[in-house]
Amino acid sequence: MDSVHCHANWAAGMGGISFPLLADFHPKGAVAGAYGLYLAEKGITDRATVIIDADGVVRHASSVTPAGSRDIAELAALCEAVNRNHSGTLPAAEAPPGITGATLFVKNGCGFSRTALLARTNLHLEAAVQVKNVSDDPAALAELEQLAGKAQAPALALGGSVQLESVDIVRTLVSKTTGF
Repeated sequence: MDSVHCHANWAAGMGGISFPLLADFHPKGAVAGAYGLYLAEKGITDRATVIIDADGVVRHASSVTPAGSRDIAELAALCEAVNRNHSGTLPAAEAPPGITGATLFVKNGCGFSRTALLARTNLHLEAAVQVKNVSDDPAALAELEQLAGKAQAPALALGGSVQLESVDIVRTLVSKTTGF
């Protein structure tokens, strides 16, 4: 149920991830509730693990309660067993459409800029999305004002358009790289 900002920080702490995370933040616990994992009286979710095979069949479900901790080695072994037992052939993954010619304008001390930068890192887009800091580079600030009509950062310039809200920037980066 953490926010997208918490997820971005977690993903950065993991060294970056290349898959989208679900922020079940608002309405609070809606997805967790659908799976019977939202503990409404406490306002939190259960700490549960569900392993689903490539055919969409649930092969394992367990809870360690909100205060518990998972045995990662055990869960990894379970995942490996599920993978070994899968006899079907998976379709080839489609290559994501990717991003070319994108510029991310950010400014120092801005939490929204940090969110956009973390998304860029988490999606491994360092080579594809150029960063320009408008706090440190007057030319970058002038370029942003020219493109967006104002000096608002973060801003993502891509394909002739400019997005000025971090949530939209993150959605675009995810969509363009994962197809989601």
